[in-house]
Amino acid sequence: MERTQIHATVDWTRPGKQHGHLCVPYSYDLGGWANLLLPVTLLSHGEGPTVLVMAGNHGDEYPGQVAILKLMRELKTEDVKGRIILLPTLNQPACKAATRLSPLDGKNLNRSFPGKPDGTVTEMIAHYLTTVLFPLSQVVIDIHTGGRSMDFYPCAHMHLVPDLEQRRQMMEATLAWNSDFAFLYTDIAGSGLLPVEAERQGKIVVTTEMGGGETVPASVHRLTQSGLRNVLIHLGVLAGVKQTRAAQGLPPTRWVQALSRDDYRFAPESGIWESLVELGAEVAGGQPVGQIHFLERPDREALPVVTPSAGVLLAARAPSRVSQGDCVACIAHEVAASTLQS
Repeated sequence: MERTQIHATVDWTRPGKQHGHLCVPYSYDLGGWANLLLPVTLLSHGEGPTVLVMAGNHGDEYPGQVAILKLMRELKTEDVKGRIILLPTLNQPACKAATRLSPLDGKNLNRSFPGKPDGTVTEMIAHYLTTVLFPLSQVVIDIHTGGRSMDFYPCAHMHLVPDLEQRRQMMEATLAWNSDFAFLYTDIAGSGLLPVEAERQGKIVVTTEMGGGETVPASVHRLTQSGLRNVLIHLGVLAGVKQTRAAQGLPPTRWVQALSRDDYRFAPESGIWESLVELGAEVAGGQPVGQIHFLERPDREALPVVTPSAGVLLAARAPSRVSQGDCVACIAHEVAASTLQS
Protein backbone atom coordinates (compact mmCIF):
# COMPACT_ATOMS: atom_id res chain seq x y z
CA MET A 1 0.00 0.00 0.00
CA GLU A 2 1.23 3.52 -0.85
CA ARG A 3 3.09 5.37 1.90
CA THR A 4 1.18 7.81 4.13
CA GLN A 5 1.46 11.58 3.76
CA ILE A 6 0.93 12.08 7.52
CA HIS A 7 3.96 12.55 9.74
CA ALA A 8 4.25 12.33 13.53
CA THR A 9 6.21 14.69 15.77
CA VAL A 10 6.73 11.89 18.30
CA ASP A 11 9.26 9.08 17.91
CA TRP A 12 7.42 5.77 18.25
CA THR A 13 10.67 3.99 19.21
CA ARG A 14 11.91 6.36 21.94
CA PRO A 15 11.21 5.54 25.61
CA GLY A 16 9.66 8.09 27.95
CA LYS A 17 6.65 10.38 27.69
CA GLN A 18 6.16 12.52 24.60
CA HIS A 19 3.40 14.97 23.66
CA GLY A 20 3.09 15.77 19.97
CA HIS A 21 0.88 15.68 16.92
CA LEU A 22 -0.01 13.72 13.85
CA CYS A 23 0.30 16.28 11.06
CA VAL A 24 -2.22 15.82 8.26
CA PRO A 25 -1.52 17.94 5.16
CA TYR A 26 -4.47 19.76 3.63
CA SER A 27 -5.33 23.00 1.89
CA TYR A 28 -8.09 25.55 2.29
CA ASP A 29 -8.76 29.03 0.95
CA LEU A 30 -6.40 30.81 3.36
CA GLY A 31 -3.87 28.01 3.79
CA GLY A 32 -2.21 26.43 0.82
CA TRP A 33 0.36 24.60 2.96
CA ALA A 34 -1.75 23.89 6.04
CA ASN A 35 -1.56 20.99 8.47
CA LEU A 36 -4.34 19.54 10.58
CA LEU A 37 -2.75 18.73 13.97
CA LEU A 38 -4.10 15.70 15.86
CA PRO A 39 -2.83 15.65 19.48
CA VAL A 40 -1.05 12.45 20.50
CA THR A 41 0.74 11.34 23.66
CA LEU A 42 3.12 8.38 23.71
CA LEU A 43 4.27 6.66 26.90
CA SER A 44 6.91 3.95 26.51
CA HIS A 45 8.71 2.13 29.31
CA GLY A 46 10.06 -1.41 29.57
CA GLU A 47 8.72 -4.55 27.95
CA GLY A 48 5.01 -5.05 27.34
CA PRO A 49 2.24 -4.68 24.80
CA THR A 50 1.52 -1.62 22.69
CA VAL A 51 -2.02 -0.34 23.28
CA LEU A 52 -3.60 2.27 21.01
CA VAL A 53 -6.36 4.23 22.79
CA MET A 54 -8.62 6.55 20.79
CA ALA A 55 -11.69 8.75 21.14
CA GLY A 56 -13.27 11.42 18.99
CA ASN A 57 -13.76 9.07 16.05
CA HIS A 58 -17.06 10.97 15.97
CA GLY A 59 -16.85 14.52 17.26
CA ASP A 60 -20.14 14.51 19.19
CA GLU A 61 -19.04 11.69 21.53
CA TYR A 62 -17.44 13.24 24.61
CA PRO A 63 -16.71 10.84 27.53
CA GLY A 64 -13.79 9.14 25.77
CA GLN A 65 -12.25 12.47 24.80
CA VAL A 66 -12.32 13.57 28.45
CA ALA A 67 -10.99 10.23 29.73
CA ILE A 68 -8.01 10.25 27.36
CA LEU A 69 -7.22 13.93 27.92
CA LYS A 70 -7.00 13.19 31.64
CA LEU A 71 -4.70 10.21 31.05
CA MET A 72 -2.45 12.34 28.83
CA ARG A 73 -1.88 14.69 31.75
CA GLU A 74 -1.87 12.20 34.62
CA LEU A 75 0.08 9.15 33.45
CA LYS A 76 3.80 8.99 34.20
CA THR A 77 6.39 6.97 32.33
CA GLU A 78 6.98 4.71 35.32
CA ASP A 79 3.26 3.82 35.37
CA VAL A 80 3.68 2.02 32.05
CA LYS A 81 5.06 -1.37 31.14
CA GLY A 82 5.11 -1.43 27.37
CA ARG A 83 3.71 1.38 25.24
CA ILE A 84 0.48 3.41 25.34
CA ILE A 85 -0.52 5.65 22.43
CA LEU A 86 -3.25 8.17 23.32
CA LEU A 87 -5.31 9.96 20.65
CA PRO A 88 -8.17 11.92 22.29
CA THR A 89 -9.60 13.66 19.21
CA LEU A 90 -9.03 11.32 16.31
CA ASN A 91 -11.40 13.28 14.09
CA GLN A 92 -10.23 16.72 15.25
CA PRO A 93 -12.36 18.81 12.84
CA ALA A 94 -15.52 16.97 13.93
CA CYS A 95 -14.54 17.26 17.61
CA LYS A 96 -14.16 21.03 17.30
CA ALA A 97 -17.49 21.29 15.48
CA ALA A 98 -19.27 18.74 17.75
CA THR A 99 -20.44 16.84 14.69
CA ARG A 100 -20.47 13.20 13.68
CA LEU A 101 -19.03 13.86 10.23
CA SER A 102 -15.90 15.87 9.46
CA PRO A 103 -16.78 19.42 8.36
CA LEU A 104 -13.68 19.37 6.11
CA ASP A 105 -14.92 16.66 3.76
CA GLY A 106 -18.32 15.52 5.02
CA LYS A 107 -17.04 12.00 5.68
CA ASN A 108 -17.65 9.59 8.57
CA LEU A 109 -14.24 8.42 9.82
CA ASN A 110 -15.78 5.19 11.05
CA ARG A 111 -16.88 4.34 7.51
CA SER A 112 -13.58 5.28 5.83
CA PHE A 113 -11.28 2.30 6.43
CA PRO A 114 -8.82 1.18 5.16
CA GLY A 115 -8.52 4.75 3.88
CA LYS A 116 -6.49 6.33 1.11
CA PRO A 117 -2.99 7.84 1.30
CA ASP A 118 -3.90 10.56 -1.19
CA GLY A 119 -7.58 10.94 -0.27
CA THR A 120 -9.46 13.49 1.77
CA VAL A 121 -8.35 14.37 5.30
CA THR A 122 -10.64 11.71 6.79
CA GLU A 123 -9.39 9.06 4.36
CA MET A 124 -5.75 9.94 5.10
CA ILE A 125 -6.34 9.56 8.85
CA ALA A 126 -7.94 6.15 8.29
CA HIS A 127 -5.02 5.12 6.07
CA TYR A 128 -2.46 6.19 8.71
CA LEU A 129 -4.18 4.09 11.35
CA THR A 130 -4.40 1.14 8.96
CA THR A 131 -0.79 1.21 7.83
CA VAL A 132 1.14 2.73 10.76
CA LEU A 133 -0.60 2.65 14.13
CA PHE A 134 -2.48 -0.65 13.88
CA PRO A 135 0.69 -2.55 12.86
CA LEU A 136 2.50 -0.99 15.86
CA SER A 137 -0.18 -2.16 18.29
CA GLN A 138 -1.38 -5.40 19.79
CA VAL A 139 -4.53 -3.85 21.30
CA VAL A 140 -6.87 -1.20 19.87
CA ILE A 141 -9.37 0.64 22.11
CA ASP A 142 -11.91 2.90 20.39
CA ILE A 143 -14.26 4.73 22.79
CA HIS A 144 -17.69 5.66 21.42
CA THR A 145 -21.09 6.84 22.58
CA GLY A 146 -24.33 7.05 20.63
CA GLY A 147 -23.48 10.66 19.80
CA ARG A 148 -26.34 13.07 19.43
CA SER A 149 -28.49 10.51 17.60
CA MET A 150 -28.74 7.62 20.08
CA ASP A 151 -28.58 7.15 23.84
CA PHE A 152 -27.11 3.82 24.98
CA TYR A 153 -27.19 2.13 28.31
CA PRO A 154 -23.42 2.58 28.95
CA CYS A 155 -21.61 -0.57 27.92
CA ALA A 156 -18.42 -2.01 26.48
CA HIS A 157 -18.97 -3.89 23.24
CA MET A 158 -17.27 -5.97 20.57
CA HIS A 159 -17.75 -8.04 17.43
CA LEU A 160 -17.81 -11.82 17.40
CA VAL A 161 -14.59 -12.33 15.45
CA PRO A 162 -14.09 -15.81 13.90
CA ASP A 163 -10.65 -16.43 15.45
CA LEU A 164 -11.47 -18.02 18.81
CA GLU A 165 -8.27 -17.01 20.61
CA GLN A 166 -8.64 -13.42 19.43
CA ARG A 167 -12.31 -13.57 20.52
CA ARG A 168 -11.39 -14.93 23.97
CA GLN A 169 -8.92 -12.13 24.61
CA MET A 170 -11.41 -9.54 23.37
CA MET A 171 -14.09 -10.92 25.69
CA GLU A 172 -11.76 -10.75 28.69
CA ALA A 173 -10.77 -7.17 27.90
CA THR A 174 -14.40 -6.19 27.30
CA LEU A 175 -15.39 -7.61 30.69
CA ALA A 176 -12.58 -5.63 32.34
CA TRP A 177 -14.52 -2.43 31.61
CA ASN A 178 -16.88 -3.57 34.40
CA SER A 179 -20.01 -2.27 32.65
CA ASP A 180 -23.42 -3.77 33.48
CA PHE A 181 -23.76 -5.08 29.93
CA ALA A 182 -21.24 -6.41 27.42
CA PHE A 183 -22.81 -5.89 24.02
CA LEU A 184 -22.24 -7.93 20.86
CA TYR A 185 -23.29 -5.91 17.83
CA THR A 186 -23.44 -6.14 14.08
CA ASP A 187 -22.89 -3.50 11.39
CA ILE A 188 -26.19 -2.23 9.97
CA ALA A 189 -25.04 1.10 8.53
CA GLY A 190 -22.36 0.33 5.99
CA SER A 191 -18.78 -0.92 5.83
CA GLY A 192 -15.37 0.60 6.50
CA LEU A 193 -15.42 0.52 10.30
CA LEU A 194 -12.28 1.14 12.34
CA PRO A 195 -12.80 -1.94 14.58
CA VAL A 196 -13.30 -4.22 11.58
CA GLU A 197 -9.96 -3.18 10.03
CA ALA A 198 -8.17 -3.62 13.37
CA GLU A 199 -9.81 -7.04 13.85
CA ARG A 200 -8.81 -8.04 10.33
CA GLN A 201 -5.20 -7.35 11.35
CA GLY A 202 -5.59 -9.68 14.33
CA LYS A 203 -5.73 -6.99 17.03
CA ILE A 204 -7.50 -7.29 20.37
CA VAL A 205 -10.22 -4.68 19.92
CA VAL A 206 -12.34 -3.15 22.67
CA THR A 207 -15.02 -0.57 21.91
CA THR A 208 -17.79 1.10 23.89
CA GLU A 209 -21.11 2.90 23.75
CA MET A 210 -20.87 5.20 26.77
CA GLY A 211 -24.32 6.73 26.72
CA GLY A 212 -25.11 9.43 24.17
CA GLY A 213 -26.54 12.88 23.63
CA GLU A 214 -25.09 16.25 24.56
CA THR A 215 -25.42 15.84 28.33
CA VAL A 216 -22.98 13.41 29.95
CA PRO A 217 -23.92 12.36 33.50
CA ALA A 218 -21.12 12.16 36.07
CA SER A 219 -21.77 8.41 36.37
CA VAL A 220 -20.96 7.91 32.68
CA HIS A 221 -17.73 9.90 32.97
CA ARG A 222 -16.78 7.79 36.01
CA LEU A 223 -17.47 4.50 34.21
CA THR A 224 -15.60 5.60 31.08
CA GLN A 225 -12.54 6.64 33.06
CA SER A 226 -12.46 3.77 35.56
CA GLY A 227 -13.24 1.22 32.85
CA LEU A 228 -10.47 2.46 30.57
CA ARG A 229 -7.90 2.37 33.36
CA ASN A 230 -9.04 -1.09 34.43
CA VAL A 231 -8.72 -2.45 30.88
CA LEU A 232 -5.17 -1.04 30.65
CA ILE A 233 -4.33 -2.68 33.99
CA HIS A 234 -5.89 -5.95 32.80
CA LEU A 235 -3.70 -5.83 29.68
CA GLY A 236 -0.58 -5.42 31.84
CA VAL A 237 0.42 -2.11 30.27
CA LEU A 238 -0.56 0.07 33.25
CA ALA A 239 0.43 -0.39 36.88
CA GLY A 240 -2.32 -0.99 39.39
CA VAL A 241 -4.68 -3.56 40.86
CA LYS A 242 -7.38 -4.84 38.53
CA GLN A 243 -10.89 -4.19 39.84
CA THR A 244 -13.69 -6.74 39.46
CA ARG A 245 -17.43 -6.32 39.70
CA ALA A 246 -17.55 -8.97 42.43
CA ALA A 247 -15.09 -6.99 44.57
CA GLN A 248 -17.35 -3.94 44.15
CA GLY A 249 -20.41 -5.90 45.24
CA LEU A 250 -21.90 -5.86 41.73
CA PRO A 251 -23.53 -8.75 39.85
CA PRO A 252 -21.69 -10.26 36.86
CA THR A 253 -21.70 -8.40 33.57
CA ARG A 254 -24.57 -9.57 31.36
CA TRP A 255 -23.66 -10.54 27.80
CA VAL A 256 -26.30 -9.34 25.33
CA GLN A 257 -26.37 -9.35 21.55
CA ALA A 258 -28.21 -7.65 18.70
CA LEU A 259 -27.08 -9.54 15.63
CA SER A 260 -30.23 -9.36 13.51
CA ARG A 261 -31.34 -6.30 11.59
CA ASP A 262 -34.74 -6.75 13.22
CA ASP A 263 -33.13 -5.90 16.56
CA TYR A 264 -32.64 -2.35 15.30
CA ARG A 265 -35.92 -0.43 14.97
CA PHE A 266 -36.30 2.44 12.51
CA ALA A 267 -38.84 5.27 12.37
CA PRO A 268 -41.44 4.54 9.68
CA GLU A 269 -42.46 8.23 9.62
CA SER A 270 -41.17 11.62 10.79
CA GLY A 271 -42.42 13.35 13.92
CA ILE A 272 -41.71 13.70 17.65
CA TRP A 273 -40.33 10.64 19.44
CA GLU A 274 -41.73 9.69 22.84
CA SER A 275 -39.79 7.05 24.78
CA LEU A 276 -42.00 4.64 26.71
CA VAL A 277 -39.35 2.38 28.27
CA GLU A 278 -36.24 3.12 30.32
CA LEU A 279 -32.87 2.07 28.95
CA GLY A 280 -31.75 -1.29 30.35
CA ALA A 281 -35.32 -2.43 31.00
CA GLU A 282 -36.64 -5.84 30.02
CA VAL A 283 -39.19 -5.75 27.21
CA ALA A 284 -41.64 -8.33 25.87
CA GLY A 285 -42.11 -9.27 22.24
CA GLY A 286 -44.49 -6.88 20.52
CA GLN A 287 -44.19 -4.28 23.29
CA PRO A 288 -44.15 -0.60 22.28
CA VAL A 289 -40.84 1.00 23.30
CA GLY A 290 -41.76 4.41 21.95
CA GLN A 291 -44.18 6.23 19.71
CA ILE A 292 -44.13 8.97 17.11
CA HIS A 293 -46.42 12.01 17.32
CA PHE A 294 -47.34 14.15 14.31
CA LEU A 295 -47.14 17.94 14.58
CA GLU A 296 -49.29 18.60 11.54
CA ARG A 297 -51.90 15.97 12.39
CA PRO A 298 -52.94 16.43 16.04
CA ASP A 299 -56.05 14.40 15.27
CA ARG A 300 -53.93 11.38 14.35
CA GLU A 301 -53.05 8.73 16.93
CA ALA A 302 -49.39 8.32 17.79
CA LEU A 303 -47.60 5.57 15.86
CA PRO A 304 -46.05 2.92 18.16
CA VAL A 305 -42.67 1.29 17.49
CA VAL A 306 -42.71 -2.23 18.89
CA THR A 307 -40.08 -4.80 19.76
CA PRO A 308 -39.58 -7.77 17.40
CA SER A 309 -39.07 -10.12 20.36
CA ALA A 310 -38.33 -10.12 24.09
CA GLY A 311 -35.04 -8.63 25.25
CA VAL A 312 -33.44 -5.54 26.78
CA LEU A 313 -33.82 -1.99 25.49
CA LEU A 314 -30.13 -1.15 25.11
CA ALA A 315 -30.42 2.06 23.10
CA ALA A 316 -33.06 4.56 22.06
CA ARG A 317 -33.39 7.73 20.05
CA ALA A 318 -31.72 10.73 21.74
CA PRO A 319 -33.24 13.79 19.97
CA SER A 320 -37.01 14.05 20.28
CA ARG A 321 -37.34 15.10 16.65
CA VAL A 322 -37.11 12.06 14.40
CA SER A 323 -37.01 11.67 10.63
CA GLN A 324 -38.27 8.71 8.65
CA GLY A 325 -35.57 6.03 8.59
CA ASP A 326 -33.79 7.11 11.79
CA CYS A 327 -32.86 4.34 14.19
CA VAL A 328 -35.02 4.78 17.30
CA ALA A 329 -34.31 1.64 19.35
CA CYS A 330 -31.98 -1.33 19.74
CA ILE A 331 -33.26 -4.50 21.39
CA ALA A 332 -30.54 -6.83 22.70
CA HIS A 333 -30.93 -10.42 23.83
CA GLU A 334 -29.14 -12.12 26.69
CA VAL A 335 -26.66 -14.84 25.74
CA ALA A 336 -24.55 -17.19 27.85
CA ALA A 337 -20.83 -16.39 27.71
CA SER A 338 -20.06 -20.09 27.37
CA THR A 339 -21.84 -20.20 24.00
CA LEU A 340 -19.61 -17.42 22.64
CA GLN A 341 -16.37 -19.31 23.06
CA SER A 342 -16.87 -21.99 20.45
